[in-house]
Amino acid sequence: MLDPKLIKEKPQIIQDMLKARAVKFDLDGLIEYDQKRREFIIKTDELRKKKNQVALEISQKKKKGEDASSILEEMKKVSGKLSELELEQENIEKSYSKLALTIPNLIHKTVPVGADESSNKEIRKWGKIPEFDFKINDHIDISENLDLVDLERAAKVAGARFYYLKNDLVRLNQSLIHYGLDFLAKKKYSLVQPPYMINRESMEGAVIADDFEDVIYKVEEEDLYMIGTSEHAMAAMHSKEIIEGKDLPLRYAGVSPCFRKEAGAHGRDQKGIFRVHQFDKIEQFVFSRPEDSWNEHEKMISVAEEFYQSLEIPYRVMLLSTGDMGKVSAKTYDIEAWMSGQNAYREIVSCSNCLEYQARRLKIRFRDKTNEDTQYLHTLNSTLIATTRIMVALMENGQTKDGHIKIPHALQSYMGNQKEI
Repeated sequence: MLDPKLIKEKPQIIQDMLKARAVKFDLDGLIEYDQKRREFIIKTDELRKKKNQVALEISQKKKKGEDASSILEEMKKVSGKLSELELEQENIEKSYSKLALTIPNLIHKTVPVGADESSNKEIRKWGKIPEFDFKINDHIDISENLDLVDLERAAKVAGARFYYLKNDLVRLNQSLIHYGLDFLAKKKYSLVQPPYMINRESMEGAVIADDFEDVIYKVEEEDLYMIGTSEHAMAAMHSKEIIEGKDLPLRYAGVSPCFRKEAGAHGRDQKGIFRVHQFDKIEQFVFSRPEDSWNEHEKMISVAEEFYQSLEIPYRVMLLSTGDMGKVSAKTYDIEAWMSGQNAYREIVSCSNCLEYQARRLKIRFRDKTNEDTQYLHTLNSTLIATTRIMVALMENGQTKDGHIKIPHALQSYMGNQKEI
């Protein structure tokens, strides 16, 4: 949600943002609802004052023992009119809020304008792409050859794009989680395991309804959704709270399974464990002062880069274009890991600054002193690791001529000093 004052006073900024994102939105309708909303606030306030005044007159007449019947009749009329206005105001507020919740976030000036991922900008690369003197396999063949994944039985039990992890891949998955949590704990992140289901109010606070209803799973006959990322549960953790300024920034590491429909998967991604309905993930989430959020954004992408350097995974950092980044984000970096079996860079991290957009929706504010006005803080999120995708990279980049998988040095102590799978 954007600042209503900004929408009212500087609509051209909003028009420019909508054009850059190529998003259709009824801005004129929103401004009209806002104007009506303000008019009703004035009218209802005036009637409440009149009602209070009439109530005082009635009280004074009764104290004097005078006849108050005419004033009581006036009170009845004022109360009836006020009830009508309050109902109309409530309906206008609902219409305004419903539309306001669908407007995308503002865009940082450095974000490239473009229709899709073809307009994304490469920022930097790290690592040497592996070279092999033998015919390499992708992770699907590798995992089958080493009995690490059972896709066929998972499909029988749960459907396509589910999996059974087996043997050393179970241990590798857990090792990645443990290593990731230790990595962030050393950087003073607070570790959090959030609820795996959240209600609609919380979900709508973190993301636009149209962007999640077709992506995540709804629990039938319950006001609950399975989380597609811990970001949403983490964002809502401090909803309707006022945080002390001295406590900012709050840096959290959220660990959870994630559940997604992934309806857009195609080709080879329909098999294997790169794009699946369920996976484990660690998320960085930060609540920041507004003036510090861009520095926090750069810190978060740096933390993710350091993590992948420690795992010896070649990658590149991409700045997403207006047509490729999410509607709640003002600026997003992706990290794409090199995956030798696919001969391509594939997305493994998304790192976004959402400014005050989520905080407004979730009513999260801060203040430095108790007698000062509150301000909306900024929220930021970044993947640290989605384990299935990283296991794909480790399998494809670390495959050996004799059919094994090299384990990165950073993970060996978490695997009982095992060096290969």
